[in-house]
Amino acid sequence: MHQQLLKSLCGLALLGLALPTQAQNRPTAPASATATPPTTNTASPTAAGPPRVAIKPYREVITKAAKTSKGLFTAHQIDDKYYLEIADSLLGREFMAITRIAKAPTGAGYGGELANRQVLRWERGPDKRLLLRVVSYINVSTAGGDTLPISQAVRNSNVEPIAAAFDVRAIRKDSSSVIDVTDFFRNDNQVVSLTPTTKFRYRITAAAADRSFIQSVKSYPINTEVRVVRTFNVNTTPTPPSATPSPLPTVSLPGGNDAGAVTMEINTSMILLPKVPMRKRLFDSRVGYFANNYTVYDDNSQRTEDETFAVRWRLEPKNEADAERQKKGEMIEPKKPIVYYIDPATPTKWRPFLKLGVADWQKAFEKAGWKNAVMAKDWDRADTTLSLEDARYSVIRYFASDIENAYGPNVNDPRSGEIIESHIGWYHNVMNLLRKWYVVQGAAVDARARKPKFDDELMGQLVRFVSSHEVGHTLGLRHNFGSSHATPVEKLRDKAFIAQNGHTASIMDYARFNYVAQPEDGITDLFPRIGTYDIWAVEWGYKPIYDTKDATADKLVLNEMVKSHEKDPRYWFGTEINPMDPRSQSEDLGDNAMKASEYGIKNLKRILPNLVEWTREEAEDYDKLREMHGEIVGQFRRYMGHVTKYVGGIYETPRTYDQTGMMVYEPTPRALQKEAVAFLNAQLFQTPTWLLDPKILPLVRPDQGVDYIRTLQETTLNSLTDVGRLSRLIETGSGTMGQSGTPGYSLIEFMTDLQNGIFKELTTNKPIDLFRRNLQKAYAEKLIAVLNTPASAGGAAAPFSGAGFRFNPGPVTDIRKSDIMSVVRGELVGLQRSVAAAVPRQTDTMSRYHLADLQARIQQALDPKK
Repeated sequence: MHQQLLKSLCGLALLGLALPTQAQNRPTAPASATATPPTTNTASPTAAGPPRVAIKPYREVITKAAKTSKGLFTAHQIDDKYYLEIADSLLGREFMAITRIAKAPTGAGYGGELANRQVLRWERGPDKRLLLRVVSYINVSTAGGDTLPISQAVRNSNVEPIAAAFDVRAIRKDSSSVIDVTDFFRNDNQVVSLTPTTKFRYRITAAAADRSFIQSVKSYPINTEVRVVRTFNVNTTPTPPSATPSPLPTVSLPGGNDAGAVTMEINTSMILLPKVPMRKRLFDSRVGYFANNYTVYDDNSQRTEDETFAVRWRLEPKNEADAERQKKGEMIEPKKPIVYYIDPATPTKWRPFLKLGVADWQKAFEKAGWKNAVMAKDWDRADTTLSLEDARYSVIRYFASDIENAYGPNVNDPRSGEIIESHIGWYHNVMNLLRKWYVVQGAAVDARARKPKFDDELMGQLVRFVSSHEVGHTLGLRHNFGSSHATPVEKLRDKAFIAQNGHTASIMDYARFNYVAQPEDGITDLFPRIGTYDIWAVEWGYKPIYDTKDATADKLVLNEMVKSHEKDPRYWFGTEINPMDPRSQSEDLGDNAMKASEYGIKNLKRILPNLVEWTREEAEDYDKLREMHGEIVGQFRRYMGHVTKYVGGIYETPRTYDQTGMMVYEPTPRALQKEAVAFLNAQLFQTPTWLLDPKILPLVRPDQGVDYIRTLQETTLNSLTDVGRLSRLIETGSGTMGQSGTPGYSLIEFMTDLQNGIFKELTTNKPIDLFRRNLQKAYAEKLIAVLNTPASAGGAAAPFSGAGFRFNPGPVTDIRKSDIMSVVRGELVGLQRSVAAAVPRQTDTMSRYHLADLQARIQQALDPKK
């Protein structure tokens, strides 16, 4: 539900990690509040010759026929020509060009989606020309400007590209320069157009100037809006097949196939960045905020430093009197509240619920000292001066799309992290996703979910939940996948506890609905809500800190705020990018996935037999039944994934030096790892025949589910025997468990537990059915594959890093040089002996054939020469 820094993270949204989406990537050209100020009155050393157009008197260029729009860059239209006035006071000031697709061709996204953003700056060039530079402050010098020697070195290594150069056509009495921007916007200039990646994706080649034109240029006090109709030629040559999938797959647009071109409306908002950047709030990995960063060079430093700061809105008192009141603990209204407008294209029935999703955050801001800080309003359709693409307005956009998703991005000032605006996107078909989720997670206890179409009130509350989650992203909050772990599993069945606390401490978790609650518990409040963590995180990010001099001093205050709750798990932030910590998982509930999943499976077994009746519609086929049966299986698969993560798991709890007696990394307790393997043996590897409902399968599948079950089991087997997991078991099982001093869960113990469950017929001498034979073959083949790993395989996995994201995935061993190979060979030898001993005791013919086959395969793997 998000589009910055790990676009799939951030924030996206509902479907899972795209490490985003859709959501918090660093802008192409970030700027820094501490960067050395640019010089605006010197010429470029490589500047061009004399101006191509002579400067004329102002009245000869901007005639009485001009249609004028005053504002940031005063705009004039004369026939088909467009001019901007650039005041001298704006030379050297940074502004952001935010480009959105206002109207998209079929297949190329939806109107309102972000297409590009750049930080730009005007400066005076040679011969009185104006240059437009793309600001790129990835590396900056510390505050002090030209007085520090290192500033010159930074400038020498970070020359900013000139995106365009304009002849000055006239100079106004106030010294404003008039330039002709017609060709700049009508033609395809990259800084105010689609990115090269987008063009490649849609196979766009070049703009067609004869079919592109400026629709309007309007200026306002702090922004200038340019709307362009642009036609692009498209490469319609079929893409030849390739054995290797492209990392950037292309899309053939219907318009391109029909006409060899596509047309879209593009809106660029040029919005002035604050002259004085907002005071930064330095990032803390113990609190889940999106972040920006840059590298700082300082004359007095002995190393470079990455300065990382949280992304958040600027909330300020209206005056000194209000500030004094707030210091005393009173709530005050901010000078400029956070306002989200509802897209007028949104179906009327859902608008109130979207507004409620915004209003849900009021209580969090009240705890931070602000009242009426966040709100939602209807868009005034009667006011023709308003534009949904205007960067001054944040909007919840509605997309008529079959995509089952929503996302919550934001656009922020890269110098300080100040959020400028946000366009939340929700696709119409997210309601279908919500319906499916609520059926498989809630229908066992909530009768309202037992029908093919939900009542408007129930669907409205589901929409509200999505709205709240996405608004959280636009406030700067990342997913907190560790939040649901703070609730003990048995408390998820406690009606009084749920009424007071909800089932998760954060709505920013992917803890959709309380699937643990059983029918006898009497719980029907299954929805997540703004929780303890959310309220505290908003307080951390938005409560003003008075009487400190800078962000560094603020960091010490904020550190104490974090430490004050360090022993309460409801305040813990579990990052969404850690693949090793079983406490931080998507779609899970409770502090023990084995117990929670067992309750979840009980409910799935209640729901599945009723699906035929609950999806029944007159004169309709079984498409919805097929869809919901797939959702049941998908939910079961999620439970298996939650449990699998415990095996070889490593807890990661960020700490600072002043937090004593605690470790950052600690293996998952041995007892929980053993419990996880026991669960998988019982719930998955012991054939889950309940999924093969004889009343449903003949209506939705042509087969009897044999391969269906094998795929489920083999997927988990592959994950359990992943080289990275086996490597961690070698590392963490070789000694004691950190401070607890208890033995770790070793690779040998894991393999023994797993093998005993999968091959228990070897000791019981019972016939081995078809499902179990498939499973046992898959297990043996997996071990054989590990044994046959080529010498070139393995190596270290690279750590991931980004603004506010630092994660080392741990060891990935060259298994031919590790104990993994020894253990696997030993397990295969032991398995071969057990199989050989079981063959004469087995009375079932097919079972004997199967065991003899396994024995031969293992023998061939252990001694290929025979």
